[in-house]
Parts: sequence; structure tokens; C-alpha cells
Amino acid sequence: MRSILRSILVFLLTLPVFAQDSTEVEVKQINIVYGGNFTKDEAQNPGASIFSKDEKQVQFEHKGANLFCDIAIYYQKENKLKAVGNIRLQQGDSIQMTSGKIDYDGNENLAKAWENVVLTSKSQMTLTTDTLRFNREQQQAYYQDYGTVVDSVNTLTSEIGKYFLKNKKLQFLDSVHIVNPDYILDSKQLDYYETSKNAYLYGPSTITGDTYKIYCERGFYDTKVESGYFIKNTRIDYNNRIIKGDSVYFNKAREFASATNNIKVTDTINNGIIKAHYAEVFKAKDSVFATKRAVSIGLMEQDSLYIHGDTLMLTGKPDNRILRAFRNAKFFKTDLSGKCDSIHYNQKIGLTQLITDPILWNGPNQMTGDSIHLKSNLKTEKMDSLKVLNNAFIIALDSVSMEGYNQAKGKDLFGKFKDNQLKIIDLIKNTEVIYYMYNDDDELIGIDKTICSAIRITMANNDIEDLTFFTNPDGDIYPETELPVNSRKLKGFIWRGDERILTKEDIFDEDDKNIILPVIRGISNPIDIDAEEEERGTNEGDPVNNITRSNDQATDPKKKNMRKKAN
Repeated sequence: MRSILRSILVFLLTLPVFAQDSTEVEVKQINIVYGGNFTKDEAQNPGASIFSKDEKQVQFEHKGANLFCDIAIYYQKENKLKAVGNIRLQQGDSIQMTSGKIDYDGNENLAKAWENVVLTSKSQMTLTTDTLRFNREQQQAYYQDYGTVVDSVNTLTSEIGKYFLKNKKLQFLDSVHIVNPDYILDSKQLDYYETSKNAYLYGPSTITGDTYKIYCERGFYDTKVESGYFIKNTRIDYNNRIIKGDSVYFNKAREFASATNNIKVTDTINNGIIKAHYAEVFKAKDSVFATKRAVSIGLMEQDSLYIHGDTLMLTGKPDNRILRAFRNAKFFKTDLSGKCDSIHYNQKIGLTQLITDPILWNGPNQMTGDSIHLKSNLKTEKMDSLKVLNNAFIIALDSVSMEGYNQAKGKDLFGKFKDNQLKIIDLIKNTEVIYYMYNDDDELIGIDKTICSAIRITMANNDIEDLTFFTNPDGDIYPETELPVNSRKLKGFIWRGDERILTKEDIFDEDDKNIILPVIRGISNPIDIDAEEEERGTNEGDPVNNITRSNDQATDPKKKNMRKKAN
């Protein structure tokens, strides 16, 4: 008899409550699938029906979701229930949530679960927390007092979190921490996509791997393959180098990093710096490629040496770095500057070579030849010696009259520095000189014009102090009136004083100064990340293109495809 009465009560309680819009009420009404044992307690739970399990758990259904529990306090009129004990909420085959207790509002489609809450998705992602709120109308679940997410790749924890079921996205806020077998990621805010395992970083974020450390305040990271791009206050510590730029791309598998706009690559071992607007770093080759207003900055005896070219290439291990500047190469340091087609600098032996149409200025002294070599002392880091090979020619404007030119030429020129000042110049083979001679009162004595086998020039403060001629010198000192103007220049004389590099800014041409930088997406122009993820999903077979599509200045063929999309 009791069993019959219980069945009747269950049947009556499952009947819909009709109102003006009966269809809407039917859709929202919580239905009892299995009631188990039935009782009422008006003193403790007025207006509620209490169900408890017998041979199996109590079961309710609402809008495609099933709730199983040991005890349920059901308020039919309010369309709410409270469930206790071994709770399992199953929404189709998409998610399952277990907990110790749950409050469910059928009108608002809201569930609040607490006590050892575990939410599991179809892909076996599990979210555990103490209290979880689930909005079934919006298909969102969120916690506010720490939670942990575990999937096949990562373990993620945060103080605040939200799960968007529709696009399978998790949003973590405050004290976000990811543990992966190969790295650790910490962030202020992070969006994580369950299917792709892609993470989008907001606010101060740090990724620490076995061979790298990345800091940024806005970025993207593919947690499966340790690759991503970063677009705000980015710094990557990678292979004894620090890489900074407006947009920085990193790929561990390819042992590669690149950067776009306002780049600074610092060699932490040799204290060298490369600045540019596009650069690439190859770990396996221990090399750096840089272009677009590229400049290398090195320290030499507390004086910075600036080397520029359309393209810079730095290769070799820390104790054997080789720097090459290609096309329109220039360099500048105090009292020493030059330009040529290309510069080759070997750090191990301290040799700098100016190749193809080189010109060197030591103070006001202009030197040219087929090639020019500068040698530094590795121990003192000071300039040691100079070679101008084949067709050596040195010219300086007469510092008194500011009209004539002191000149010397020969096959080769060899110079010696002392305390970074050029002190001795030796010209050998078929040497010639034209020199304006003055007395102590700066009165012109005459113009010395001599040829001989070799000449030694002694310098002081970048000016000629003394001349010594070797082996059968042939020449004379001519009064100014007796030496025609057209005889006061040696054959091959070309004065290029207007090209002299006087400051570090002079190493850049107008094209370098007027570079229009590409717009980096995601800072001032918002990106629809959900749409971005959807697009990545349609191109899942092309991970390189998926990852790098916002790195505007890439030079390899795969990244050129990305560049078209970036703007």
C-alpha cells in the first residue's frame, strides 16, 4: 500500500504546473525520474518534498540534464531543489559534475555545487574546486576560491576561473599557474582553449622552460609544442641572449625566435647589443639575423662601437663570435668611423675588416684603400693597429688655412694605436706626400712634395707631428706661390669630407630614419580571440602558420603567408 501511495505522489509531483504560457513552464519544470523513498518535513522544509535513495539513487531531469543524488529536497512550486550526497549532474555527453551538495534553480537554470566539486568534460578535462556555479542558460561554470584544471597536457590552477562550454574555453583570473612536464607558466590572467590547448595571456606573465624564460603582458602560447607570440613588454631569455621587441615569436622545436619593431637583442656573455626592427635568433646555429635600421653596439675601452648595415649577421659560440654587416655598412666610435660595402668582425682575434670600397676617418684624417683592417688588443680592449691594403691614401684638410689638403699615399699603410689614439703611420712602396708646413706662429713655410720608398708619419691629437722619409727621398719644399694649385693634389685624390660620420646617428641613411613600422595586432586594435581559435581549428594541419600569423616581418616562406593576414 505504501509503495502505491508513493508512486501516486511521485506521479502527481511530476505533473506540470500550468500557467498562461504552459509551453514555457513545461520546458523549465524540473522532472522527477526516480524518487526512491518519499517523505515531507514541514517544520524543517516547508512546502518541500524529500526524496532519498533506496536500491538506487534519486534522479531528476531538467532541459537535457540529469541529476543523481542520495537525498533531494524538492520545491515543486518554486521549481528548485537541494541535493545532498554523491551528486552527479550529467549534461548529455558533454560534461559531468560531481559534488557533495548542490542547489539547483530550474527557473534560472542555475546550479551551485560545493564540497569536492569535480567537473569532467567529454575530452577528459577535469576541473576541481570547493564551490562551482553553473549557469546552464549561458552554458558557463565559474569558481571564485581556487580551482584546478587537469587535461592531457597541463595542470592549471587559479584563484578565479570560468568555463565557457560553447567554445570550450577556460578563463583564469588571479594567481594563474600552469605546470607542464617541460615548463611552468604563471600569469595574471589567461584564456585556455580545451581542444587546442592554446593559451592567451593578459597581464604580467612568465613562462619558464628548460632552455628559455619568457616574460610578456599580452601574448599567445601553444602549450602542446611550446611555441607562441608575445606583443606587449616582451622579454625572452634564450641561449645566453635577451630578446626584446614589440612583437616576439618563439618556437622551441625549431630552436628559433624572431622579433618585430623596436628590437633589442643582448649578448649576456659578451655584453654586445643588436638593435633593429626585425631580427631572428637561431639557437642551433648560435646566430642572430637583423635588418631594418639594424645596429650592433659593442663596448671597447668604455667607448661604444656602433656597426650598421642593411643586414647584420652574428654567428658563432660566445668565445668566437663573428659579426657581418652587409650592404651600405658603416661604423662609429669616438675619433674613429668608417663605411664600405660590408664589414667583417672576428671577436676571437679582435679583427675588423672593411671590405669593398672602404673609407676610414680617424678624427679629421680620411683613409682609403682596397681593404682596411682594424685590430684590437683582446686583453686591454683598446685599439691596437691598422692596415690599409693596396692603394692606401690618407688625406686631411689643412687645419690652419682650411683650404689645402695634407696627403700621403703608397701601396700599403700600417698604423699603430696607443691609448686608442693613432700614433704611428707607416706607408710603404711608391709613397708620395704633400704637406703644408708652418712655423710656431702658424705662418706657412711652404708645401712639402716628396716621393720615396717609405714614409713614417708621427701623429699627435689626430694631427701630423712629424714626417720621416726612407730610402732616396726625392722632393722639395715649395713656396705657396711656386706650386700651382693643380699640382697640390696627388693622383687619385678624392676628398669625401661631406660623408664623414660624426655621430652614431650618422650611420643611418634617410631610408633607415623613415622606416614605417608595421602595426602589431592585438594592442590598440582588438582581436576576436574566439574567431581566431576557430580559424586555427580549420588550419590544424599547418601549425607554423597558425602560430605565427601575427608576427608581421617574418622572412621565411611560411611566415610570408602570415604577413598578408597580419594587417
